[in-house]
Amino acid sequence: MLMLCHSVFDESKETIVVDRLLSIIVRGVCAGGLCLATWAGGCAGPAGGGVPGAAGDNVAATQPASAPALVFPEGKSISLFDGKSLAGWKAPKFGADGKVWVQDGQLHVGIGDGITGATWTGPVLREDYELSLEARRVEGGDFFCGLTFPVGKEHATLILGGWGGELVGLSSIDGYDASENATTTTFPFKNDKWYEVRVKVTKAGVQCFLDDKEIVNVEREGRKFSVRWEVEDCIPLGIATWKTHGAVRNICLRKLIDAEK
Repeated sequence: MLMLCHSVFDESKETIVVDRLLSIIVRGVCAGGLCLATWAGGCAGPAGGGVPGAAGDNVAATQPASAPALVFPEGKSISLFDGKSLAGWKAPKFGADGKVWVQDGQLHVGIGDGITGATWTGPVLREDYELSLEARRVEGGDFFCGLTFPVGKEHATLILGGWGGELVGLSSIDGYDASENATTTTFPFKNDKWYEVRVKVTKAGVQCFLDDKEIVNVEREGRKFSVRWEVEDCIPLGIATWKTHGAVRNICLRKLIDAEK
């Protein structure tokens, strides 16, 4: 069954139907999803103070820790990861996932035989917000950041480095994933290099930026946003990797001011 999960995820257009027919079977066996995420520095903490200092300890993911009580004042970036623990995060078990741990102020998602990740369990914003983080591919050759986020009552996933290491796009728009819709593009990602990632969701549309360069700009009206079944456990907000060791830091969520909407 794990081989089945692998083959379905590496889909082409011809496997879309098979993907959806098998989703119920695989979900029952894999009993979970995938996701990941991280923070450290640069944002206000839960009480509005500075970010806690980075921890050098290697803290592995075991049981989900309680999410901090957060509020989102307009225009103020709020950190979702304290850099030293998994408070507010859980690591769903996909079946052949790697280890998730915190080290040196970063959330590491290790290499598994498929999906590995973590999901935010605290409060989120659903529109008129900006989500930002830094991500790097430590080792491996596939996507190191599959960032799932809310789009109103729906959700989408920004893929960075998928389908062989360079593909970028949103999964999914009107049922078409990151490899086959208008957002599909490529980028020559380098291992061990940090990339700044921003996602902006307004009532009008979704924009995504990589190192301040716009890579996605999609209007919401008349479109349906969704996630692939493999990452449903990342909802409402999480990050996943595929057979790749990724690391993230400085995860922040900010409610937009009126001038930005």
